[in-house]
Amino acid sequence: MVKFKKIKTMYWRPGIDYVKVIVNSVKPYVEDSDIIVVSEKAISTAEGNLVDESKIKPGLLAKIIVLFWMRIVWGYFLGRICQFREKQIMHLRNYPLKEGIAHKQLALNWAGMLHAMKYASEGGIDINNLPFSFACLPLQEPCRNATRICDEIRAKTGKAIGVMISDTDSTFSFYNFHFTSRPNPIEGIVSFGGFVSFFLGRFLKLKQRATPLAMVGLKLRVEDVLHLAEIAHHARGYGAGRTIWDVAEKYGINFNEVTWKLLDEVDHFPIVLIRR
Repeated sequence: MVKFKKIKTMYWRPGIDYVKVIVNSVKPYVEDSDIIVVSEKAISTAEGNLVDESKIKPGLLAKIIVLFWMRIVWGYFLGRICQFREKQIMHLRNYPLKEGIAHKQLALNWAGMLHAMKYASEGGIDINNLPFSFACLPLQEPCRNATRICDEIRAKTGKAIGVMISDTDSTFSFYNFHFTSRPNPIEGIVSFGGFVSFFLGRFLKLKQRATPLAMVGLKLRVEDVLHLAEIAHHARGYGAGRTIWDVAEKYGINFNEVTWKLLDEVDHFPIVLIRR
């Protein structure tokens, strides 16, 4: 049996001592063998891994990806094949031009063509729950971050706990074979193909779960880590909104009008404590 507790904190702006926040947040509750699951995007934002997409100069390829690949291929063909919701398909058909082209240029620069062809979360880049035109880049060494958090919690509490860093991007499972488009998953999950692996997983209707990027402190099977990552994903919720479109619709603003103040006022649960 698995129990979990989602832990509310302030929004993690760049420069915050997120390790201290995590330790203080879990200290009243943590016990031996608990697993602390932390959002990768929250950590990466706190470390300042942000890019202002309004300052990116897009090229011709990024424009082609948006006008043809996103609006037509994803909007009329791949979205249907991948069983997207009707609302999501309409968002793809109306994929934003100026902001979208800059975003795809960042994806090309950072992750390459196969990742830029994905409909979202290209190479781990995230634009949701961020202000203005900022995009958050993925952590380069998530195990280093997880180890630092784990060591500090153990030192301050004396509890033998584990720490996981996870991302909402999908990992697909075919029996004991697990694969994802997301770079740098934990050992035992294969990363390949950018949008190709995502398309295959959705087309084949494979089991789909959040992606663990690091698991330290306790030794678990890959299947167990995936199961716990998915529990944490559903417990955590979506902050200001599930997608940037949802945020814009919810608050009646444009994509680049989300502010730090708005995000500060939203409930955030970047930490989930899991007890098996």
